[in-house]
Amino acid sequence: MTPEIRIFVTGGTFDKEYDMIKGQLYFKDTHLPEIFELGRCTLDLNIRTLMMIDSLEMTDQDREVIVNNCSNIPENHIVITHGTDTMVATATAIAQANIAGKTIVLTGAMIPYKFGSSDGFFNLGSALAFVQVLPPGVYVAMNGKCFQWNNVRKNRDTGFFEELPSRSGVAI
Repeated sequence: MTPEIRIFVTGGTFDKEYDMIKGQLYFKDTHLPEIFELGRCTLDLNIRTLMMIDSLEMTDQDREVIVNNCSNIPENHIVITHGTDTMVATATAIAQANIAGKTIVLTGAMIPYKFGSSDGFFNLGSALAFVQVLPPGVYVAMNGKCFQWNNVRKNRDTGFFEELPSRSGVAI
């Protein structure tokens, strides 16, 4: 039996839309229900939007909301959609809260889903697979790889997530 998976939406590039008049990205609603329908997802999912913000605007109080929600739900498998710029900071906050017995995977997108060529679809599918098979802990799933929360960074030169250079070992 597959576990029930809680999805927490926090915003980020994943859910941004483009206003052609103003020439700006903005938030409206999450695209996850549409993505799951297009992907023919049959998993038992429970989606909740916690916030719709750019991760560069995320505060410690916002991270506390995420941590509290992870702590106070019955599901033991959690995927969090998040902006890529501060995803590792949020993963760190969750890990430092020592939430026992839960597998938590953060994922996001470099290109908005509504642009049609987004990596978000792939990253979300990967996160859903990883959350079902990994042991309890906090992880970041991007670019087809899964990293432990304390062994990952966003390489701002390449736009890819990678292991920290000072660590030996491999990505999960």
